[in-house]
Parts: sequence; structure tokens; C-alpha cells
Amino acid sequence: MELSILNKDGKSGKKVKLSDSIFAVDPNDHAIYLDVKQYLANQRQGTSKSKERAEISGSTRKIKKQKGTGTARAGSIKSPLFRGGGTVFGPRPRNYAFKLNKKLKNLARCSAFSHKAKSGDLLILEDFQMEGPKTAEFSQILSNLKCNDKKTLMVVSESNKNIYLSSRNLQGAKVVSPSDVNTYDLVNASKVIVSQGALEKIESILS
Repeated sequence: MELSILNKDGKSGKKVKLSDSIFAVDPNDHAIYLDVKQYLANQRQGTSKSKERAEISGSTRKIKKQKGTGTARAGSIKSPLFRGGGTVFGPRPRNYAFKLNKKLKNLARCSAFSHKAKSGDLLILEDFQMEGPKTAEFSQILSNLKCNDKKTLMVVSESNKNIYLSSRNLQGAKVVSPSDVNTYDLVNASKVIVSQGALEKIESILS
């Protein structure tokens, strides 16, 4: 598969050949589902906690006699049946993370890249630099690429503070390095922009 290399003005020049083993695989949707599920599970804090009857502070005496009251028997003020009592089977702190094999995660990312390439939502951009954090300049680049009104993921060859700061204030725009690309961001973005230098690193990471 070949794609045109765009410059910051949105004009195409040379073409680049994409690796078929990454950008033209038969997408495995179940692998994408598992990788996205793991990513979202890892974001969960798992700190929800409610007190059960053994953890409620209060007297343990029997609150009324067993018989003769005309109401149901009751042995503790901490009972879940009473207001202020313990919660039955309430949430406890837990870790939602689970393990996925490295090959499956690579397959998921390749599948996501292939979906974007087949749908025409993958763009290759010439390497560029920004002299300072300028949101207006970054927004103009997205506008030239016709991505300013869409969720956009930009993958740059190396961590660039100016590019990152320029994109940070734009809703729907995200900038990452090749090692930080994950399946969730790829699926969540409407357009994926990969710089020419980042393309080589992605191919070396996923091949």
C-alpha cells in the first residue's frame, strides 16, 4: 500500500510504501476488543469501598427482646435492614487489571492501523518542528489537513515539547510518540496522522 506524504500546508509530494504486515493485515476485531478492554480496565482506580455490618461502629447488644413485640426479631443495630446499618455485599477495593500477551497486543494495534488505512483515515505527514508552543499554528496545520473538526491522533517521531504543548489546549487533538501508541487511541480517533520519522519507528516496533 502506498500513501502520499503531506506537508504542513496539506499538499502532497512524494509517496511512501507502507508495510503490509502492519497496515494491510486482515483486521482481528476480537483482539482490538480485548486490548481496548484492558486499557479501560487499567484506568479504573478500584478504590470504591462500603462498610459491611462487621465494620460499622455501634453497640452489639440485642436491641429488643426476641418475642412479644409483634414485630420481626432483631439482634443488632448494625443489621443491613436498619438505617445506618452495614451494606450487604458492598464494593471492596480491587485491581481490575488483567494480562494480555504481547503478540495479541501487537495484532490489535496492527488491526487498528489497517482499519484506518483501508478507510482512508490514515495520513502521513512530513517531519516538522515548532519553534515554540503555538496553539494557533498547530490548529492551522490540522485545518490544512482537514482534521480540525475531528478527533485526531498525531504520532511524532520523538517527544517534542513544543508540539505537545501546542496541541494540549485543543479539544480532540492528542500527540504521542511511537512507543506510546495504543489501540484505544487509534480506535477512538477519527483521523490518525503519522509523521514520516514515526512511521519507521512504528514499523520497527510492530514488525
